[in-house]
Parts: sequence; C-alpha cells; structure tokens
Amino acid sequence: DCIAVAGLAADLAREMGYRVVVIPTRSIVQSLAALAVHDSSVAFDDDVVTMTRAAGATRYAAVTIASRDALTMAGPCRMGDVLGVVGGEIAHVGGELVPVCQAMLNDLIAADGSLITLVTGHDARLVDVEALTSWLGRAHPTIEVVVQPGGQPLWPFIIGVE
Repeated sequence: DCIAVAGLAADLAREMGYRVVVIPTRSIVQSLAALAVHDSSVAFDDDVVTMTRAAGATRYAAVTIASRDALTMAGPCRMGDVLGVVGGEIAHVGGELVPVCQAMLNDLIAADGSLITLVTGHDARLVDVEALTSWLGRAHPTIEVVVQPGGQPLWPFIIGVE
C-alpha cells in the first residue's frame, strides 16, 4: 500500500527534523491536482489543507484491457474487452476504448467539472487521444482538457475530472 509506505517515509523524515504530511490519494490524477495548487508562499498547514481538498475533489477513472473472462459489477467481460474503472470499481465493459472512455467521462462530468486530465499510458494510441479530445471539445466545450504523457503500463488512459 503506497499510502502506508509514504507514511513510513514521512515518519523517517520527521525524525530527521523535516515537517512532512502525507496527502492520501488513490490515483495519480489526484496527486497532480494536489501539486497543481501547491503554494510554498503560504503557511504549511494552509497549503496542506488546500492540496488535500484539491486531491479529494478530483474524481478519477482508468481503462484497462481484460486479461481473462470474468463477471464484473458492470456485467460479464471477455478476455480483450475494455474495462472502465471509475473510483476503483469496474463500471463499464465494452469492445472499444474510446466509447468506454466517453461513458466514464460522462459519468465523471455529470457531477460537474472544469478541468479534465488525460494521462496517456504506454499503449495509448494517438488516434484515440485525438478522438477523445475532439469529442470532449464538441460534447463539453466549456471544460479545459489537458493531456499528460504518463507511459504507464496496463492503463491506456487514467482520467481525472476537477
């Protein structure tokens, strides 16, 4: 568990005299949201509160490819199907990457949002990135979209909505 390991590292840093707080996140996009609002010119405690709120307010999702047949909370999947994971739970199963991403984005945006971050994985194809950003521009023109190369294996897209 990364949060537990970060807590141990923070304990060691405190023993060395550093002031450290672990901001718990469940997805890299929550970490990016926290870092985006970091302000070293404000009081440490105020900065931690602001960063924690930003992380907590970021809804997240990711897509992966099923490695085997299974029964999921979203229904059955076959090996090779696209799985849309929203908030840690499989919420969508489909045959194509872009439609599954669109469904997840619609779920996440339904609760409001002004910024979408798409972190592209090692296996993300440029054509899919372009299809998603084009669709977002048409379907949700008031929402800013940022694409960040992540290079992560297994997850073609990790998505954050703030």
